[in-house]
Amino acid sequence: MKFEHVIQVNDLDNPMVQVITREQLWRGLVLRAETPEYFMAHLDACTLSDKTISSVNRVLRYGQVIIHDTVTYLPQIQVHYQVPAQGELPSSHMRMVIEEPEVNALYVCFEYEDDVSQAEDEAVAFYNDFRRSAYKDADTETIRLIRELAEQGRLD
Repeated sequence: MKFEHVIQVNDLDNPMVQVITREQLWRGLVLRAETPEYFMAHLDACTLSDKTISSVNRVLRYGQVIIHDTVTYLPQIQVHYQVPAQGELPSSHMRMVIEEPEVNALYVCFEYEDDVSQAEDEAVAFYNDFRRSAYKDADTETIRLIRELAEQGRLD
């Protein structure tokens, strides 16, 4: 399944909404990668290893389910999550790309792709629609939390 959507971060037409900077947005996206417990309610634990300025390996625990992944960074531009195939999970990846078509007009493009066959029957189509909806909700919540942290001065 391939899926992408874009979320507006700053609404420059609404003077009631505080504009956050690209740097604050970037720090929030990195925080989501390195402290995912704050962003994912059902995550029990996350262990980081081999952390560098350009990547980090993670072990995520959801109850009895353990997922290993690698997050790579293109500073101020992109956070890329790569999950290799493991157990019954197919390989997958997700990118969060910062877009700025004009100064302070920030957006994040969320791109998802997995190695599951593209052939869809009715049941698979329903499941994929559910996944797309869940991804949109989680990503909207991510941007909401990042905005909240920025407005509190916690991403400066």
